[in-house]
Amino acid sequence: MPRVKRGTVRRAKRKKLLGLAKGYYANKSKLYRAAKESVDTALKYAFVGRRRKKRDFRRLWIVRINAAARLHGLTYGQLINGLKNAGVTLDRKSLSELAIASPAAFASLAKQAKAKAKTAANSKPAAPSAKAAARA
Repeated sequence: MPRVKRGTVRRAKRKKLLGLAKGYYANKSKLYRAAKESVDTALKYAFVGRRRKKRDFRRLWIVRINAAARLHGLTYGQLINGLKNAGVTLDRKSLSELAIASPAAFASLAKQAKAKAKTAANSKPAAPSAKAAARA
């Protein structure tokens, strides 16, 4: 097997990694082994963070929608259920933006949802509970 001298390849690889570690504290930005560990950890957290960001934003939108819905006498679940029954297909991000930027538009949606929630509750037949069914 031929001998391989890795001079330029090794240097380029290490230079690239130390570039990624630029700005890290103490030896983590200067020594290869410490820098490699730090960069690997940082990339792992970045990967996880890209997925967490989606969850965090959805939670934020839900909190905002819930706060706005309660101003109109609804809970978040009642609002979403009423909008679904009314055939409104706005996503949570849009509803959140409406609640902040245009309270009048959100109020009309809440009124629609409230009306549909009441009609849906009245039209459903009363189903026997599990206990009542077990006794019979």
